[in-house]
Amino acid sequence: MTGRAFFIGRFQPFHRGHLAMVKRILESNREIIVGIGSAQYSHTGENPFTAGERYEMIKRALDAEGIHNYHIVPIPDTHVHSVWVSHVTSLVPRFDIVYTNSDLVVRLFREHDLKVLSPPLLDRERLSGTTVRHRMLKGEDWESLVPAVVAEYVKEIDGIERIRETHKYSTPYGTRENHEDA
Repeated sequence: MTGRAFFIGRFQPFHRGHLAMVKRILESNREIIVGIGSAQYSHTGENPFTAGERYEMIKRALDAEGIHNYHIVPIPDTHVHSVWVSHVTSLVPRFDIVYTNSDLVVRLFREHDLKVLSPPLLDRERLSGTTVRHRMLKGEDWESLVPAVVAEYVKEIDGIERIRETHKYSTPYGTRENHEDA
């Protein structure tokens, strides 16, 4: 068993696939750092939830599972890939291994001689943030894809309505001031 693992994602929202990955990581690591990537973004179609809301989703989900050997750290993007790993390591506690399924993140950490693993994702077609958000937007079943405490929290913060509203003014390049011009 190694010491501390680092697992980064946007967690928009934190779903059952993320939870399964945390559990899998903790089978071979004593602690996990969950890095909330793109922490500065919220209120867009792709990133509807704030870093604080994502933090709360992750904390509630892990606590509900009896998982307590974790740290959660919001990580804003730098938009400069060559310095991103240094940025991350300046924000989080020391770690021994990185878990990610992003080809870019694998490359960036390996260029810094860090050990990186990419375990297979659980039911990726259904368990993706994009699918969950799409189902929320369309009024389809999304609650079965997230831990129950995350579903409760999304309702608590009126997250479904936010997704519907932000979808109206989101574009691939950011937000549109007046959604009626679309």
